[in-house]
Amino acid sequence: MKQKKDEKFTSIRHIQEGFKKVGYITSRQTATTVYLAHHLEKPVLVEGPAGVGKTELAKTIAAYLGLPMIRLQCYEGLDESKALYEWKYGKQLLYTQLLRDKLDSLVDREDTFAQSINKLHAYDDIFFSWHFLEPRPLLKALQQKDGTVLLIDEVDKADGEFEAFLLEVLSDFQVSIPEIGTVHAVTKPLVILTSNNTRDLSEALKRRCLHLFIPFPEPALEREIIRVRVPEIPSNLAAQLVSFIQAVRKMDIKKVPSISETIDWARVLLILHADSLSPELVRDTLHIFIKYEEDIRVVEDQLHQLTANAARAF
Repeated sequence: MKQKKDEKFTSIRHIQEGFKKVGYITSRQTATTVYLAHHLEKPVLVEGPAGVGKTELAKTIAAYLGLPMIRLQCYEGLDESKALYEWKYGKQLLYTQLLRDKLDSLVDREDTFAQSINKLHAYDDIFFSWHFLEPRPLLKALQQKDGTVLLIDEVDKADGEFEAFLLEVLSDFQVSIPEIGTVHAVTKPLVILTSNNTRDLSEALKRRCLHLFIPFPEPALEREIIRVRVPEIPSNLAAQLVSFIQAVRKMDIKKVPSISETIDWARVLLILHADSLSPELVRDTLHIFIKYEEDIRVVEDQLHQLTANAARAF
């Protein structure tokens, strides 16, 4: 399987072309980081504003490699029982009942109390074995024979304690389970961590990862994204809407439009059979990519000028 994966990573250009075939347009910097992550077998920490395609990058890598993607969504209070493993307590209770029903056959009446305890000790480990273990995303990723893409999404939302817990996985591709021991990856997963920079991550975590910052795309790249994701849209309309979106992102608003919202707006304009932007059309569809009422008012105040400037983009 490793040889097959290596064939997908023969060059940076090969990765860009492969990503494009599955609908993801990427910069050379992003493709270079993915290329190096594979060959160095290191995780990638992807940072940048919300909506620039950080999570989509992990999905694209999985599609490109033909591998499953295992996702761990981080949140405040996340602990190892949800991320790594937990014991199947119901099954343990059931088997405890079965053991109790078998006590007469397991322990002789002539045995001393100490002898009886020693015989029962032989069954201690059964209840904390793989049969009673429920793998969670991190452990599942290490168990995949053919490999996987492990997405640790929005790691900045997790607590610092959980971040420290991740270090063993990120540096050695292994986890420690007290009752079982150290579990090593069958095949090392390709790990992508994403962060929206809601808090500073530790230096220890950053040292273990390659760093990639994905900004909002330049106009030419965003036009190419629209062309691939919404191929039916006229090129002049695509150029106008990208110009409009790029201008809005420079305004003093609460939430700037993401790439996914640009794509949504392009699809909406296509459904409305638009061939160019007009102030009226933009006003009717602003809610597609502007999510706060106060932001809508800010954009509406400059709507005619923004639309006129966008019209000159083609």
